[in-house]
Amino acid sequence: MTMTVQTIELASEPVTPFRIAIVQSMFNRSITDLLLEGALERLRKVKQYTSPLLIVEVPGAVEIPVIVDQLLSQENEIIYDAIIALGAVIRGETDHYCYVCQQVSDGCARLSLHYHVPVIFGVLTVDNIEQARARVGEQTSEGSNSKSNKGYQVAEAALQMIVMQQKIRDTLC
Repeated sequence: MTMTVQTIELASEPVTPFRIAIVQSMFNRSITDLLLEGALERLRKVKQYTSPLLIVEVPGAVEIPVIVDQLLSQENEIIYDAIIALGAVIRGETDHYCYVCQQVSDGCARLSLHYHVPVIFGVLTVDNIEQARARVGEQTSEGSNSKSNKGYQVAEAALQMIVMQQKIRDTLC
């Protein structure tokens, strides 16, 4: 008896229209604006995008899961294929950093699993502003380009997850 193996390969160009929402923290806005720029740069390259793109601004990273939940719980109808969470939590002198990071990461993961919609975690959790700047592609001594921007990378991950879910649905049907 031979085993049949089917591989669902990773791809990042959806073949059917899709919708993405972005939830952006305004705390450390100089960093989160650059994350948003990177994400938008990647999304603009996609041909199948269904407009309009929704961008929701929230005060801080802790508020991200509340809005993600609201976006995903619309009258039992999922209208987004993925949600991108953007934020920047920079370690300070107290334990507050740990609590914020835990709340936002747990909240996003829980919502993604509950609604079966990718909530892509684009929240930087860094020790200092220099680390944050390096992750948004700001020029450093090593150089930089848009693909080094974590916003660009999480938008790519969102597209890959949308395609993967489409492929799995097609395979199961």
